[in-house]
Amino acid sequence: MDRAQLADFLRARREALRPADVGIGPGVGRRTAGLRPEEVAALATMSADLYAGLEQQRAPQPSPVLLLSLARALRLTPDERDHLFRLAGQRIPERHAASEHVSPTLLRMLDRLYDTPAQVMTDLGETLAQNRLARALFGDFEHRTGAARSDVYRWFTEPAARSAYPPDEQRAESRVLAADLRAALVRRGQDPRSRALVARLRAESDEFAGIWADHEVGVPGGRRKRISHPEVGVVELDCQALIEESRSQVLAVFTAAPGTQAQRRLELLSVVGARLAER
Repeated sequence: MDRAQLADFLRARREALRPADVGIGPGVGRRTAGLRPEEVAALATMSADLYAGLEQQRAPQPSPVLLLSLARALRLTPDERDHLFRLAGQRIPERHAASEHVSPTLLRMLDRLYDTPAQVMTDLGETLAQNRLARALFGDFEHRTGAARSDVYRWFTEPAARSAYPPDEQRAESRVLAADLRAALVRRGQDPRSRALVARLRAESDEFAGIWADHEVGVPGGRRKRISHPEVGVVELDCQALIEESRSQVLAVFTAAPGTQAQRRLELLSVVGARLAER
């Protein structure tokens, strides 16, 4: 672990970011153009003292999980992320496992979406980043672990995962999710994570096993969804998928047509979400 260079690198990347780059308002009385240390800590979901310790060369060696959180908070490119791991004396994650590192391009786009639900997901359905409206609409899934990180796995193994979808649309959603997963499996080749996910789903869900046997294949695209929320009711949204260059990550954006009941319910959801966040 090179404490001095690690501290310099973190400080340089923090000062190079602007509040608008990460969805933070300019605020009043701000004396620096870059981010404050406590803002980086909040983005990385770590303590402000620990982050300050890294910049002051007095913190213990950060774990790989913490380094991934810092890489996301600082909007690092894959090369910059690898450099961060080297400075911290940790093994560099393999590039085929880049689903753990959120695309900076998609994050920049997510940061600018305030009035519509949006989230970054891997091609295995793992939620990597959500804005406030997405958490209010779907729930907070950024911190799930293991197979349960995947919305495909939750859909076929956790009955509660389907509560947001009208019963008459659930069968179609099952087929779409399985088709998207098959495309990801083939694209990833011998990737053990995707193969383990499929094996587990086939073992635990008869429904998935039956659909999987049909060999349907698809890729994320635009479609309309009806989401049932316990506080605002059914919201009809258009889902558009912006796919990252490697095709391993996607930014899913959910928009309502102007002047519709769905738009009004999204506005209400924004208020509800803010209230829940304060609890």
